[in-house]
Amino acid sequence: MTRKILLTAALPYANGAIHLGHLVEYIQTDIWTRFQKMRGHECWFVCADDTHGTPIMLRAEKEGITPEQLIERVHAEHSRDFAGFHVAFDNYYTTHSDETRHYSEDIFAKLKAAGLIEIRSIEQYYDPVKLMFLPDRFIKGECPKCGAKDQYGDACESCGAAYAPTDLKNPYSAVSGAPPVLKSSDHYFFKLSDPRCQDFLRQWTQQEERLQPEAANKLQEWLGAPGESKLTDWDISRDAPYFGFEIPGDNGKSTGKYFYVWLDAPIGYMGSFKNFCDKKGLDFDEFWGKDSTAELYHFIGKDILYFHALFWPAELAHAGYRTPTKVFAHGFLTVDGAKMSKSRGTFITAESYLTQGLNPEWLRYYFAAKLNGSMEDIDLNLEDFTQRVNSDLIGKYINIASRAAGFIAKRFDGKLQREHVSARFKAELPGLMEAADEIAGYYEVRDYARGMRCVMALADRINQYVDKNQPWVLAKQEGQEAKLHEVCSLLINAFRLLTIYLKPVLPKLAQRAEEFLNVAPLHWADAGHLLPIAHPISDYEHLMQRIDAKQIDSLIAANRESLEPTAAAPAPSPGIPLRITVAEPHSPQRHAQHQQHSEDIVQAQTSPVEPTISIDDFSKVDLRIARIADAQHVEGADKLIRLTLDLGEGETRNVFAGIKSAYDPAQLVGRLTVMVANLAPRKMKFGISEGMVLAASDSDGKSPGLFLLSPDSGAQPGMRVK
Repeated sequence: MTRKILLTAALPYANGAIHLGHLVEYIQTDIWTRFQKMRGHECWFVCADDTHGTPIMLRAEKEGITPEQLIERVHAEHSRDFAGFHVAFDNYYTTHSDETRHYSEDIFAKLKAAGLIEIRSIEQYYDPVKLMFLPDRFIKGECPKCGAKDQYGDACESCGAAYAPTDLKNPYSAVSGAPPVLKSSDHYFFKLSDPRCQDFLRQWTQQEERLQPEAANKLQEWLGAPGESKLTDWDISRDAPYFGFEIPGDNGKSTGKYFYVWLDAPIGYMGSFKNFCDKKGLDFDEFWGKDSTAELYHFIGKDILYFHALFWPAELAHAGYRTPTKVFAHGFLTVDGAKMSKSRGTFITAESYLTQGLNPEWLRYYFAAKLNGSMEDIDLNLEDFTQRVNSDLIGKYINIASRAAGFIAKRFDGKLQREHVSARFKAELPGLMEAADEIAGYYEVRDYARGMRCVMALADRINQYVDKNQPWVLAKQEGQEAKLHEVCSLLINAFRLLTIYLKPVLPKLAQRAEEFLNVAPLHWADAGHLLPIAHPISDYEHLMQRIDAKQIDSLIAANRESLEPTAAAPAPSPGIPLRITVAEPHSPQRHAQHQQHSEDIVQAQTSPVEPTISIDDFSKVDLRIARIADAQHVEGADKLIRLTLDLGEGETRNVFAGIKSAYDPAQLVGRLTVMVANLAPRKMKFGISEGMVLAASDSDGKSPGLFLLSPDSGAQPGMRVK
């Protein structure tokens, strides 16, 4: 039975480049789409750039261009990067479109008619310098729950608390740095707390396995127990200036309010598909209408589950549209066990990967070998990446074709055996054809990792057959022509089957394999039969190169952000003569600190001032503001606390600091401090330390005279201290 399937992946924001973390989702979705199409189903994959909001407006302003010019340029960049990794959207569009505007206004009007939209006057922060109301993420201050500094206006990254921006202590504008002022403004709210929404979501999130178990459990926490009303109404409007769609007023009057970007972003799925339908002559309502029997799936990151599994289905259901069949959430990507880092060269953009000459299908295969359909994070271990690709794809899969093709070409006129080999194939390589259903089952549930293990187990069995029959030996023996022809014909057929199983993951490699095999594009059903007798194959050309470790080194070097010192630094302020001493990496003092497991804190003492240094000497030390994202005790260490330091823009550092005598790790999380950012990483007993944090201390460096340095309010992670 042919299925009708519509797939979407989360809309990338038109304010930055596509990086390897993004590609986890788009590759995952693309593999599933290709698999369904190979099975013969009607399957469409649509997406779009998410183009509205204050960040777009401010970036365009900074670049001296219009928002429309910015999103047009970024759309071209995103399209280029996706195509480079063979992500084959059926339609890649933009939310800044007539179609998305239409459905935004339509859904808003229907929710309003249902009594689920309410206008309320609220007090919100206003930037008196920039003359604009501030979105939650553009207000920062101290968390009202735990006191952590430099937290956003909607949630604390330290303790996880959610709150209103007006609850922040000592707030400031992230746009201008000025203290914001409270001003009243009328806003539109979607009444998510309405019993109709609450009752609907309790049923929807728990029925028909729409969500992964861990996602359903999380939604249950957000919804609360039956009879408990934990959901609050959702502010879906923003004040001018704002780049987006204006909310229509009664009788065509202007409201001066704009749809919040998270209102029209998921509606962008509908806008993109409507645009595709108009081009292809498809029936939009067949996929989005309330009575639709088509399947609708959203692939998303687990960080936006709240929007896709609460707000979105509630909007759709109460505006008369169908809701998603399922929402598939995935985890985040780490590189070598840590967040992507610019200083380490592991914050890798899609463009950089491609321009360095790395094969995109290496990454597609590696991600597939890691993804299991759950919300677990996956790690791109660069050493394992090299070894696995070289071993699995080159050493196992491609090796099968390369060992047989030459003999077929030279000894048998490029044609397979002239007798039926089906019986011999099943006898020599049992289960290879029958594995199609098992592997298809893994693709269906997005457990690509298990599917790849199954394929490579088959490849191992085929290579054992190669080693057992040794065609290179048969070729030298008299009277073994028929046996050699049989063995090589079986190997070509086996290679074809593996190509079918790997095609959703490796589409371009499969295309080259199809050209070598001299066959039409392969479908999943083709696994049910072998090639015809005397089938001619084309001359073999090597299908894929091995990864050279030097390529990975070059990739990291190309993406490593150098932290160059500035030319000058200000003179020290008068006051108490606390000094900061920075030991050279290989000095005896540095070595002694390493032995004591406390080299990662630079101690400030009130002892006599050291001999003077030049401004050039001081400028060699790159001091940066860092937020302590995490702090943990180090098992087996008397003095150390392991700090995860956030330097902004996704960069983190792992630092061991000898401050256990003075601080409880739980008290450190969320606060800002100062670190030496250009200190060479040091391998310690407990791991790699990637810098130092700064502290002032009394002469003996012991508690209670040990104090981490903290910047003034308004400082941001990554800022240079000078």
